[in-house]
Amino acid sequence: MSRTQTYLELSETGGGAHKFYEVTVDGVTVSVRYGRIGAAGQAQTSTFPTVEKAQAAAARKIAEKVRKGYAPAVQGQRAARPVTRRQVTSAPSTARAVAPVLWRFRTGASAFGIHIGEDRCWVGNQSGDVYTLGHDGEVLARYQLPDGVKCLVADDFWIYAGCDDGAVYDLSGKLPFAAYEIASDVDIFWLDIHEGVLNVADRNGGLTVIDHEDEYQWSRKSSGAHAWMVRADESAVYHGHQRGVTAYAPDGGGELWHTPTTGAVLFGWQEDESVYAGTDRHVVQRLSKATGQVQARYSCDAAVYSCATAPGGRHVFAGDSASSVYCFDPDGNRLWKLGTGGGSALSMQYLDEKLYMVTTDGSLVCVDAGAGAIAAAQSGTVPTAVDIKSAAALPTYTPSTTVSTVSAAAGVGGGVLVECVQDGGRLRVHVVSDGYDPAWNVQFPRHIRQAGARYVVDAVHPSSGGFYRVRGDIRRLV
Repeated sequence: MSRTQTYLELSETGGGAHKFYEVTVDGVTVSVRYGRIGAAGQAQTSTFPTVEKAQAAAARKIAEKVRKGYAPAVQGQRAARPVTRRQVTSAPSTARAVAPVLWRFRTGASAFGIHIGEDRCWVGNQSGDVYTLGHDGEVLARYQLPDGVKCLVADDFWIYAGCDDGAVYDLSGKLPFAAYEIASDVDIFWLDIHEGVLNVADRNGGLTVIDHEDEYQWSRKSSGAHAWMVRADESAVYHGHQRGVTAYAPDGGGELWHTPTTGAVLFGWQEDESVYAGTDRHVVQRLSKATGQVQARYSCDAAVYSCATAPGGRHVFAGDSASSVYCFDPDGNRLWKLGTGGGSALSMQYLDEKLYMVTTDGSLVCVDAGAGAIAAAQSGTVPTAVDIKSAAALPTYTPSTTVSTVSAAAGVGGGVLVECVQDGGRLRVHVVSDGYDPAWNVQFPRHIRQAGARYVVDAVHPSSGGFYRVRGDIRRLV
């Protein structure tokens, strides 16, 4: 049987993609491999009744990618996108007591990504694994993404994972899909999303802003490199780097203020009126969002890898490079310091008197931060931590370049009908169903857009930016 192979690449500057697509036809089998240039990528294989049908299917796949800008290339000639993985050290804790850990889930690789929602916990590691767990530690599902997870961020209902392959994956539906593609020359350090607008902090101290249509808006270069902090709200984007924190106007990127910090910023957190910057000089600083003025300092005994607050900033938590976790009152008075019992906290979040941390040993840890549990821990009495195991039949979800279909005869049911239309040189998506503004665009995965195609989505929600956001699953109407 004849065997043919077609290798394509798409590499754009100024906000574009940096990925490959390879199609191999071997008799009646068609194999597709795709992903970030320089990485192994993901693979899919399909079998057809005849060689002719296999070749026709492969030709359609190749033609579709060529229409989207892919071009024939020689594998290995174009450099892979730059990827810097954070190098951290973790010394033993100097605290005299250990925190009251309720349960621990080991992900199997170093982890930075964490989001603690009202109904479940999310953790993502550098192997590309994202797990969801109940607040009791029960493992509910697993997502397998193509590359290491930089961070997990929430934007209202929507949960996003920023990965080393330059894609930001929406994990809000049944199957993850790439919602944003970050330019190939941007070495991503951290991300935040506000009302569908993506903010990217990078190795060179740059800040790049991408809108809900996955289109470049503006960028700025700060006075310092290694920007590990970016937080955003409706008033500003707060960018932390080696020289401090700089606030930019969200519309256009004009500088609002700059505040030097005590040391390089390694992590950032925000509340309604303040941003918190953890630094390598053993301190967390609270800055006014309005003016950049330093409002309080929270002193630790080693470099601060992560920080978080209880609602309203009534407690401030910090994790250091020596496997300790701290709690302060709003004015900066230290209330307690305890060992984590398992490495340094690289990210953390507080909810309902529980402090959740991801640590250098790749664990998601749940600590009882209630006053009684902390007092008992300080006197040497802690619960026996439950070591959580994954279920053998755990559902695993991977990104897909295609969507399921639904028959037009079946109708949209309780869903919403949207349509992809050609708008000049762009493909846009608008709502067709009654009761929605047909002039508004719908935030929609670019890789599945096809002019004239109609899709059924579970729901769409309006954004303050004047567009709709998809919630739930997407099916193509046929």
